[in-house]
Amino acid sequence: MRFVNRQPGHGGRWLLALLPLILLLAAYATGSALRLADNPEDKLLPSAAQMVEAIDRMAFTQDERTGDYLLWADTAASLVRLGLGLGIAALAGLCLGIAAGTFPLLRAPLSPLLTLLSMVPPVAILPILFIVFGLDELSKVMLIVIGITPVLARDLEQRAREIPREVLVKAQTLGANSWTLVLRVVLPQLLSRLLVSLRLMLGSAWLFLICAEAISATSGLGYRIFLVRRYMAMDVILPYVVWITLLAWASDHLLRRLNQWCFPWSVGEKP
Repeated sequence: MRFVNRQPGHGGRWLLALLPLILLLAAYATGSALRLADNPEDKLLPSAAQMVEAIDRMAFTQDERTGDYLLWADTAASLVRLGLGLGIAALAGLCLGIAAGTFPLLRAPLSPLLTLLSMVPPVAILPILFIVFGLDELSKVMLIVIGITPVLARDLEQRAREIPREVLVKAQTLGANSWTLVLRVVLPQLLSRLLVSLRLMLGSAWLFLICAEAISATSGLGYRIFLVRRYMAMDVILPYVVWITLLAWASDHLLRRLNQWCFPWSVGEKP
């Protein structure tokens, strides 16, 4: 059998998925042991015991100044900002994508504008957002919205334009007006793609959130990472990075399951 046709079994798939992680952990453990053997005060590659101690301090010990459990308080603050940003961006991107993809008169001005906006580096306009929206929550949410809405809208526009013309003509022949056409034909086709696009944009959304929190915030996962970096507290930074990765993976998994549940016809063959 040719290599291109070979498929891993269920157990083999899990083993292959975990293998890179196992190798990465083994490499880190080896490097940490070597550095700590030379210098027990080394902070660059903390041991597992040091990171467990830091997790206990951040997640399960009340902060003396605020009385909060810092990891959970930071997580809640970041997830609220991320949820608001993704929700607003999803709604705006869906509306703009439908408008640009369905109506030629709206496509003419919107499509070039969305293309132009999607090329603007969102982090570059962060100072402008702080000036316009202030240093509170709104500027952080707006960075996520501005960063991913144009990309979402362009992707949904393209999906709307891929709907066969014959389908639209048949709907109009059966008496559908423009509003009915959008609600009964275009929207069901785009909702599944919206969930897929949100999955693809999760990494960018987290990046924009961390950047905003690092510059101006008093809570949040990005704020905490950049606060402790001045002390080279890698025993805190590394668990926070792992925790952010787990949150992003859980969000991706949730969106994938939601897509499978709401739109099973669009998922296709399971991997």
